[in-house]
Amino acid sequence: MSRHRRGLALLVAVSLALAGCTADRRPGAGSRSTPTSSPSPTPGPAGVGDPYFPTAGNSGYDVDRYTLRVRYDPATDELRGTTTVRATATAELPLFHLDLAGLTVRRVTVDGTPARHAREGAELVVTPAAPVRAGAVFTVEVGYDGRPVPLRNETIGEGGWLHTADGAVALGQPESASTWFPVNDHPSDKATYDVEITVPQGLVAVANGVPQGQRPAAGGWTTWRWSEATPMASYLSTVVIGKYRTTTGEHRGRPVFSAVASSLPRGAADASVARTLEVADHLESIFGRYPFGAYGGVVVDEPRIRYALETQSRPVYSANFFRAGENTGVVAHELAHQWFGDSITVARWEDIWLNEGLATYAEWLWAEHQGGDTTQAAFDQEYVSSDDQLWRVPPGAPGVANLFSSSVYQRGAMTVHALRVTVGDDAFFRILRTWVAEKRNGNATTAEFVATAERVSGQQLDDLFAAWLYGTERPPTPTRAG
Repeated sequence: MSRHRRGLALLVAVSLALAGCTADRRPGAGSRSTPTSSPSPTPGPAGVGDPYFPTAGNSGYDVDRYTLRVRYDPATDELRGTTTVRATATAELPLFHLDLAGLTVRRVTVDGTPARHAREGAELVVTPAAPVRAGAVFTVEVGYDGRPVPLRNETIGEGGWLHTADGAVALGQPESASTWFPVNDHPSDKATYDVEITVPQGLVAVANGVPQGQRPAAGGWTTWRWSEATPMASYLSTVVIGKYRTTTGEHRGRPVFSAVASSLPRGAADASVARTLEVADHLESIFGRYPFGAYGGVVVDEPRIRYALETQSRPVYSANFFRAGENTGVVAHELAHQWFGDSITVARWEDIWLNEGLATYAEWLWAEHQGGDTTQAAFDQEYVSSDDQLWRVPPGAPGVANLFSSSVYQRGAMTVHALRVTVGDDAFFRILRTWVAEKRNGNATTAEFVATAERVSGQQLDDLFAAWLYGTERPPTPTRAG
């Protein structure tokens, strides 16, 4: 996620009960021999036990694929959908939960047999006719409809499915998917997606992944089809519906599909998104092979969206980023997330600096490549100009209230540069490429990143990461070890 620097409202569902939670996750705190992984609570209930969002997601199963078929009428804000979830039970399931907010469930089947269902707040509780056996692959089909309800927070704005002037946008972090389809809504459970979106003729409907074409539907409607064959965290899913000018093509054997809101004049937004391939190729030369089967970007003209989000294979940008002219810095940030955040996804939200710190550092690398400030100059500027609050919030354990604070972004990037200075350029770039290769399409934690950095560099780095990620005072400027 990139935040618009002038008064951006951050999109995150803050749990006040967890605000300020800063458990000791420093390198060396507890066992270092086994990387930390996501907790495994009692099978079946809501929540995977994420320390920051204990009720996020659901336990007892692992989703392999979502097949989404939705029909949306902007004139009435009515959504009708059928979602098929293919999953594997990780324990015997007499019942299980799916996350679904605000919509009315009409029917549920498990392996083709009708199942009982009930609502508990934003949870859909499914009781199959017979318990699902541990290890079994099973299929759930849910039919539902209604007017989607956005996720609201008085302090930080709206997210999820948002009805717009000419369509809709489904977008948000750390959650949004549950506002338009039943889902295991935690990044630890990644899955592949097939999406069909039927909208009134003349509107564009964009989603993640490889475009599968469009076809006429009865009554003056059009069905747009998309497929994301690489596992994706649910918060990275998106749908954008409305009037857009689109650009298509092919690059390195992969399709390219970009869209810019027709309400925007042609200019900076179009030019910036058009450089997606140039930026992606440069980042690929640093991090390793681009991880997905398609490229693109979407620029939305919606006042409630004042940020950009790394929606997989096709980032979504607020038009605000381009009001003052061309902006490839934000494009570099969101494209870097395709490696750091999308391909390698946090196993728990506490480790979000792995996404935002590395993406912010990629902005610095891109600026240097373009002839701007060097990464060292960018580090020095942040180090000197940052206020005390940045140093009081540890990016490695920011607490829920500071999950998307400047510490996570800027101090996260400074941590990356401190690592580079300490181990030297050769080891540093080998660390990044090794991390990308070994964690591709998976989930990861800070402890695992530290272990990779130490293994590749041959150096003990506990003190470095303890100071930069978990300390509450400004560390000394880094120097090359040895």
